Amino acid sequence: MKVKLSAVIITYNEENNLERCLKSINSIVDEVVVVDSFSKDGTQKIAEKFNAVFIQNKFKGHIEQKNFAKSVASYHHIISLDADEALDIEAQKSVLQIKENWSKEGYYLNRLNNYCGKWIKHGSWYPDYKLRIWDRRCGDWGGINPHDQFIIPKQNTTILKGHILHYTSNSKKEFRSQIRYFSNLSAKAYFKKKIKSSYLKIFIRPIFRFIRDYIFKFGFLDGLAGYQICAATAYGTYLKYKNLKKLYE
Repeated sequence: MKVKLSAVIITYNEENNLERCLKSINSIVDEVVVVDSFSKDGTQKIAEKFNAVFIQNKFKGHIEQKNFAKSVASYHHIISLDADEALDIEAQKSVLQIKENWSKEGYYLNRLNNYCGKWIKHGSWYPDYKLRIWDRRCGDWGGINPHDQFIIPKQNTTILKGHILHYTSNSKKEFRSQIRYFSNLSAKAYFKKKIKSSYLKIFIRPIFRFIRDYIFKFGFLDGLAGYQICAATAYGTYLKYKNLKKLYE
């Protein structure tokens, strides 16, 4: 079945990333919808440069914003990307192929993450399969903020060739800031779901996360960058459970 494809992207102050993202999909989709949380930079101007539909909507959470974004697209068949992501050439070819012969409810792509200019091939960062192309009638965004995922109950899916290129951060300082931000969001989401913390979790979970990612998932093979990522994500786990415990006090 031949289909038309909408690309949906949520943004907030993404002028440094959005153009790269839009360039990678502009010639392979039939519509681009950018749902923005009232950016204060040049995000809107960049979106309009690529003739994207630009809609501003109050941000209530990643899951909520992405479900809103998929609801305002013109077509049922959707590719969802973050502004700091882009498709490589092979992924672009895969998208064109499935548009001509759509046969599944959804399609996965493997995400390749870039940390301070280095592509990361190990640890919990790779492989990193993401369900980002789907028929919106078959599922919804779910998970626990900010770790959203598109959920298709029947899972009639397959994996496409190519990568989503994810430009996570340009500096260690930026990455640490992201870790603090997402840890705080996670703690609040856990609190809403009545998940509890403890001193044992605060102590054990970060150690487990580091050992798992750095040793058992071979994060050490990415050199210094691998160590920095594993140490920072372990610290993020510590902050999440520490902040969660404070919310109950």
